[in-house]
Order: sequence, then structure tokens, then C-alpha cells
Amino acid sequence: MPRASEAYRPEAPIVPELASGAIVVHRDRRDLLLLHHAREDRWCLPKGHVDPGESLATAALREVREETGLVEVTLDAEIGEVSYRFYHPGRAENVHKTTVFFLAWTDERTVRTEAIFDRFEWCEPSTALGRVPFETDRRMIAAAIATLDAGARIPR
Repeated sequence: MPRASEAYRPEAPIVPELASGAIVVHRDRRDLLLLHHAREDRWCLPKGHVDPGESLATAALREVREETGLVEVTLDAEIGEVSYRFYHPGRAENVHKTTVFFLAWTDERTVRTEAIFDRFEWCEPSTALGRVPFETDRRMIAAAIATLDAGARIPR
């Protein structure tokens, strides 16, 4: 299926975008939540645009709740930031996107995905690393794994 973005085009105008998201961890099982983007046929993490006047933490929680249907989510520490560029053909412009990720915890197992996702999976952290296609997502999952391995305190 076609992707909504293409390789960066140096001759095209560029706009900045700020997004926020989370690596969602199940408190008891310590597995991670991945979403499958139907149109782009790829696994990803819950994330999305930061609305004007919204904090990064508020945006991350909102996006997790909108994309997963999870209600009882506790946001934890920021675990990293990634930036990348791509060309958006529908807008005929490049996007320089920066996304900040947090660790998030939940006791819920039932996910009700947004319509753009056709499925979800709770998986072992090492499995999640192999499922996501982008190095930036792998870097954030690796940061979450390092935090968990260091004995992250589970907020209740």
C-alpha cells in the first residue's frame, strides 16, 4: 500500500511539526503496545501532533487515549526525542518532524484502535524492536527497554 510520505526533497519548502507519543507498557506483564497502520502496512507507536497551547505530556496522553482507547494510562518520564524529515506529496512540502516520547503504564489489555489502525499487539520488548520499520522508533523502544532494565519504578 502507498505511504503518505516520500523521501525528503531539498528543493521543496519545509515546515516544522511537533509531535508527542508514548511507549505503553503493561504494568504486570511488562510487554509493549504496538499499533498497525493499515494504509501504510507498518507497525508503529502511539503518537501525534501537539495542539497549540498543549504540553508535550498532555499531547502524549491524549494521543495514546485517542489511538488506543485506553483510559487508565499513567505517563512516566520522558525517554527521548527523535527528528526526521520527509516529503508530504499531498501538501507539496517537506516536513521536519520532532517527536518526544514518554514511558506510559497501564493495567488495561483491551485496545480499541482508531480507524487508521487495523490491529494492535502486546509484545515482548525485543519483539517490538523487530517489528517497527523505522530506526527512530527502534531507538525509542531501546530507550524504554534500558529504562525498564534499570529497574524503572512502576507508578500506581
